[in-house]
Amino acid sequence: EVQKLNQQLEEKNGEIQQLINQPPYEKEREILRLQKSLAEREKAQATSDVLCRSLTDETHQLQRKLASTAEMCQHLAKCLEEKQRKEKENSDDQIATERSNQVFLLLLYNETSLQALICKLQDENRMLKQKVAHV
Repeated sequence: EVQKLNQQLEEKNGEIQQLINQPPYEKEREILRLQKSLAEREKAQATSDVLCRSLTDETHQLQRKLASTAEMCQHLAKCLEEKQRKEKENSDDQIATERSNQVFLLLLYNETSLQALICKLQDENRMLKQKVAHV
């Protein structure tokens, strides 16, 4: 193992000597190449960070919208139950049926639009993840 390490040390010393013996313009060219490479990596990292923050913000916003919509649906369901109970007390079957259908349609519409919104946002989220992966 010591011999192996000594051999690696000799190889590294050889590489150092080779770099030392290079003409100054080649050293400067290598430094410029490395600086350019570093700048490109920093730029890519910054872009990635911005996209990640954007996705995180959008995720939080979507979670808040979903919670708000779920709360609204629960409220509508409670209203529907109350209306149905009152209508049963009044024993007017036709009016009760009509109101129940209206609330049901409203809930169905909200659920359908919520599902469409969720699908759209999932597609958008998937596209942004692909962009992040590409970057």
